Amino acid sequence: MNKQEFNELLDFAIDREKEAVEFYRSLQKEAKFGDQIQMLKELEAMEMGHIVVIEKIRVTGAKPEDIQRTPNLMISEYITADPETLDLTYQSILIKAMKREESSFKLYSEMSVKFPDAEISTLFRRLASDEAKHKLLFEKLYDDWMSAGN
Repeated sequence: MNKQEFNELLDFAIDREKEAVEFYRSLQKEAKFGDQIQMLKELEAMEMGHIVVIEKIRVTGAKPEDIQRTPNLMISEYITADPETLDLTYQSILIKAMKREESSFKLYSEMSVKFPDAEISTLFRRLASDEAKHKLLFEKLYDDWMSAGN
């Protein structure tokens, strides 16, 4: 894989993160309570942080040792609600976030298998690993919230 192809793949990943930033910004406009807006701003900042990580990969490359195994609580896989139809309760925001991260994880995992080039595969496995970490964060928040009797 040449440098241009590598950069095009990173640009693709950055575009997905920018879509996520815009998604959380748009939800902020719909939110009715300060706590919801604050949480959505934090999610937006997290997605902006993903862009920084991808830009770092552009400089340093993706290395197999950077890929971490992340436990999967499987909460988002068991939730059947359509995130597009949910309101902006705390629970719904967590479901929307989990589903977005799950979708990104699946996309990057599938792409890591479809490209036979080891460097590209490593890149997408790294991106999938990062999305799995973010999904786990939301699953833990959701689990804690549900365990509190909500």
